[in-house]
Amino acid sequence: MVLTATVFATAAPARARTPSPTTPRTSSVNVPPGVTAGIAVYDRQTGTFTEQSNVHTQFRSASVVKLLIALDHLWDQGPGYGLPSDERARLDSMLRSSDDSAADFYWTEDGGSAIIDRMIPRLGLTDTAGPPAAYPGYWGYTALSAADAVRIYRWILDSAPAALRDIVMGDLSDSTRCGVDGFDQRFGIPASFQQPWAVKQGSSRFGESSDCADTTASASGRRVPTASGAGVDLARPALHTTGTVGAGDRSIVAVFTLHPQGTTFGAAYSALDTLVRSLNVPGAVPRSGSRYGTWGAHV
Repeated sequence: MVLTATVFATAAPARARTPSPTTPRTSSVNVPPGVTAGIAVYDRQTGTFTEQSNVHTQFRSASVVKLLIALDHLWDQGPGYGLPSDERARLDSMLRSSDDSAADFYWTEDGGSAIIDRMIPRLGLTDTAGPPAAYPGYWGYTALSAADAVRIYRWILDSAPAALRDIVMGDLSDSTRCGVDGFDQRFGIPASFQQPWAVKQGSSRFGESSDCADTTASASGRRVPTASGAGVDLARPALHTTGTVGAGDRSIVAVFTLHPQGTTFGAAYSALDTLVRSLNVPGAVPRSGSRYGTWGAHV
């Protein structure tokens, strides 16, 4: 079965729904000093964006590209989208626990950058591009924007066959606290809002031990060259949070961030949480209690 995709206009309604009254809000997004951010929040109930900033700026995707890797692998598996048990376990691990070895497997098996080339027209992506020619095996160097991340989630939620949607969103709803690489995945959306939420996170160039395990692994396939690519920053530490928030996946949130060189994982984690908590996310319920920003080894 070959899937077809609907290309959405930037702010077209996702579904025919009765809009609920909203109160106009002046944006007061808190982007911490030194942080470069691409931000998009889309309310599926009203069919409007409540936050947009640098929505077409390209960031290296880090592990967020695993959404495209998974969709491409499942694309022709319909109508049931059943996978052998070992393969399903690999896909689940890639989406739930950001398993880099699973992404390496699919990247090699399914044609590398050809995955991105196929998914761009399928989903109507406008800012997405494969890794630079000098780094063909670095799936985490795929260029992605906040606007295209919203398009990906809108396709999954509103156009994908139900069986495919349930696989992907089910895994994102079951995102594990710790990634396979040992890094804590509860930054951004999960740290800021009560469930329900479903997330695919991304991080790159944080080499110190994480909160979850004593590891020196780095995201984006664990391979970290020193050069930067033209147009997309490959050097600064990156921390991204994407997904849906609220009952019925009401809001789609995509926040991509780059941090100053030398920023620790904990410091970036705290900065991203500060940004996300300042967003207007319809349907979201903020986490209760007091929040204190701190970071350091094993904190």
